[in-house]
Amino acid sequence: MMNSLTNILTAVPLWELAIIFVAKMTEVSIGTLRHILINKGYRKQGAFLSFFEIILWVFVASRVIIGISEAPIKGLMYSLGYAVGVYIGSRIESRIALGRVLIQVIAEEDIGISMMNTLRENGYGVTSVNAEGRESNKLMLIIYANRLKKEKAIDLIHEIDEKALIVVSNVDALKGGYYPSWKRLGK
Repeated sequence: MMNSLTNILTAVPLWELAIIFVAKMTEVSIGTLRHILINKGYRKQGAFLSFFEIILWVFVASRVIIGISEAPIKGLMYSLGYAVGVYIGSRIESRIALGRVLIQVIAEEDIGISMMNTLRENGYGVTSVNAEGRESNKLMLIIYANRLKKEKAIDLIHEIDEKALIVVSNVDALKGGYYPSWKRLGK
């Protein structure tokens, strides 16, 4: 039994297992980014990444398939590389945070005016709507922002009013109206 386990673990050089793991991890990270880019409307960039993704897949998959019955550890490293690649790809995407968000805030009317001015001073486009709450008048703020800078906007809102109701939604399309240029929106 122990001899069989040793044979399985040593049937393939460690460097080859490392290459399989790193290459598969890289391929899946690229695939995750490609999928997200295409869903966000960046088709050309997604197509460009798909070229490298498939090149890695062809070479890694063929390396694993050849001799997998003699060295099943190749399949294990391939699977582990896949799992880690999904995680890393999603972490990379959250760091580059492509896309836009719609932030809706409901606050007390007087606090909402102060909040609106602060957000505008920080480069965010803000629309206000008068609203009626159960016990008092409210102000609803509608803010468009780059996803990358969403947390900064939420922090500004919380600095002014910790009790404000905040709803964040992804925006697929935005046409017409006024909003700062997307370069300024990220400030």
